[in-house]
Amino acid sequence: MPAMETAEFDTELSLFKYDNLEQLPPEYRDFDEAERTRRIEGALDALGDDVVILGHNYQRREIVEHADFVGDSYQLSKEAAAADAEYVVFGGVTFMAESADIITDDDQTVVLPSMEASCPMAGMAEALQVDAAWAELTAATDADVVPVTYMNSYADLKAFCAEHGGLVCTSSNAHRAFEYALDEGDKVLFLPDKHLGENTAHRLGLEEEIAEWDPWDAASADAAAVIDNDVILWDGYCQVHERFSPSHVEQVRADHEDARVVVHPECRREVVEAADVVGSTATIRETVAEADPGETWAIGTEVHLTRHLQRWHPEVNVVPLCGEACMDCNAMRQIDPNYLAWVLEELAAGRERNVVEVAPEEKELARVALDRMLEV
Repeated sequence: MPAMETAEFDTELSLFKYDNLEQLPPEYRDFDEAERTRRIEGALDALGDDVVILGHNYQRREIVEHADFVGDSYQLSKEAAAADAEYVVFGGVTFMAESADIITDDDQTVVLPSMEASCPMAGMAEALQVDAAWAELTAATDADVVPVTYMNSYADLKAFCAEHGGLVCTSSNAHRAFEYALDEGDKVLFLPDKHLGENTAHRLGLEEEIAEWDPWDAASADAAAVIDNDVILWDGYCQVHERFSPSHVEQVRADHEDARVVVHPECRREVVEAADVVGSTATIRETVAEADPGETWAIGTEVHLTRHLQRWHPEVNVVPLCGEACMDCNAMRQIDPNYLAWVLEELAAGRERNVVEVAPEEKELARVALDRMLEV
């Protein structure tokens, strides 16, 4: 379907393009860990305060052990802006690097070690799809619809939301964003994670007002029926978190007496209902950090964070919610530690690789969406 003719910016003109992907040079592909660590540390010594490394909670040990900051995506972007380093090397995925470029100063350069690290959920809400859906949904009602996008989305979607009176949210403040949208308008369109949207609607007592828009089968969608509801959820999801089921909660309680369960709000509604604690990766980390020695906590999120928590808090019995079947994030996996060695050595030699840069107009609009989030 064609994009809206009234769009104020052309997302295809973004300076951030995936066709600038550079493959890891052959000489970097066979490092053992000792050699890789030596070369990373050598490059960091040469760069000094000119570089800051960000490691997302879902990254593997070999990345986070070199990170200056480890956390969730928005927190890391704020740390990068405060650090004021010339180079920001983001051990995360593409939308995170974009967010860092939006938040940091113009004289800071954001580098993503591998441009193949592209979040599948963010890719479930492409700009052309959203434009087309927006046209159909808004044509079916005289009510004011306010779009809200999860932080786990690309810069063009953040800009789209700003352009149409909406904002960005994190998993921690999604309920505030919903309240803002429903105060400013009559209905909220939430993208791209339907599970976070459903869990947020339940938190606000709006569970009877939910409808789902399937962008993959828009021909059969009834816009008039969908828009009759106050909360419209985009049919996107995180493949890691959707894997969890109530049976996993039942099994972990059977296997571990007195086990408690903490899950991410990107999980299915029935998993959230079965858990003891629900929250962001920061909440999950805090929950384990504050646990008493000997307590058992089952972790319902990406498995690398579970492994980090096992190392960081050996006094707590930390187990993955779905055992050996728990998944890592395919996108995060693309940040091979050898890529980190490569981009750092290139920076030390005065060469920039895999720079992420959001187009100026798109960046300005995305900042508006972020500023609205901070206001609420």
